[in-house]
Amino acid sequence: MPKILIVDDELSMRELLERVFRREGYNVSVAENGTRALETLRNTEFDVIISDVKMPNLGGIDLLMHCRESYPDTVVIIMTAYATIDKAREAFKLGADDFVEKPFDIDELKLVVSKALEKSKLRQENALLKRELREKGRLDSIIGYSRCMQEVYKMILDVAPTSSTVLIQGESGTGKELVARAIHNSSRRANAPFVSINCGALTETLLESELFGHVKGAFTGAQTNKKGLFEAAHSGTIFLDEISETSPTMQVKLLRVLQAHTIRRVGGTEEIAIDTRVVAATNRNLMQMVEEKSFRLDLYYRINVIMLELPPLRDRKEDIPMLAEHFLKRFCRSADRQIDGISEEALTYLQNYHWPGN
Repeated sequence: MPKILIVDDELSMRELLERVFRREGYNVSVAENGTRALETLRNTEFDVIISDVKMPNLGGIDLLMHCRESYPDTVVIIMTAYATIDKAREAFKLGADDFVEKPFDIDELKLVVSKALEKSKLRQENALLKRELREKGRLDSIIGYSRCMQEVYKMILDVAPTSSTVLIQGESGTGKELVARAIHNSSRRANAPFVSINCGALTETLLESELFGHVKGAFTGAQTNKKGLFEAAHSGTIFLDEISETSPTMQVKLLRVLQAHTIRRVGGTEEIAIDTRVVAATNRNLMQMVEEKSFRLDLYYRINVIMLELPPLRDRKEDIPMLAEHFLKRFCRSADRQIDGISEEALTYLQNYHWPGN
């Protein structure tokens, strides 16, 4: 049963909200100002705090600041009869989960609380998953707490301990290489190399040399023996991005590697054993390509032992504020500038944008 703390200096408002949320099944406590609320918080953990802004002794904004410092997982909803854009912006900047204006519709407030609780639950689940992943590797670059990203984190945890080949599908810009690195860093291969190559960025001849290496004299300019990426990633992971762009000839060679776990350098005859995990990625529908005879069915089944589908940004818009804050901080550091935050108007625009290319 969620615990909720109502903080308002008006007795009638406290009594009204107490009745409403008790009927909804909440365990409700009340306080007439911020000072009393802090006293209550010292003895009891709450899931939600609904606080007025203007109160004697300690107001709602000061209470919010204290909660964000001492009780970061508690949902805080600010309400006021003196709503202004500046006041709302200040509340959100300080970490309020939502902001409602008096007089408000009770059903609307109940919906706000329900959504904020769901958001808080996702945030806590996300923190637990990321903590578990960080203990095994690094996940700092993957941002998001939405339900679909929770599924991605769980899949990374499930997939990482195995040696199975993984196929990551997703549109361009969805973070396929970041996920591949997270799988590697969370696996028993984490201390071995992670190497990546974009299969669509090189000609067939160059791609073959990069992947398998070559022997001295294999072609003009091959003055020494050279290890390929499969050898370089021995005991580790190789990430084959845009595997859909490989030629039919290259697909046959990749299939042979996955079947025999050996490679042969360009121009050489020696079979070299490798222990390299393969993670492949594509932004295309490989099964459709199989039906069109442009991708081998046997190779498809070899790389698609475990499928991991990444959601586009338009399907996880609740992650956009967190992403925006992440990139704002990064750009501020690189440009040596200080920007306090992002306005609600800007966030609304970002969340309503379709984000082609993610």
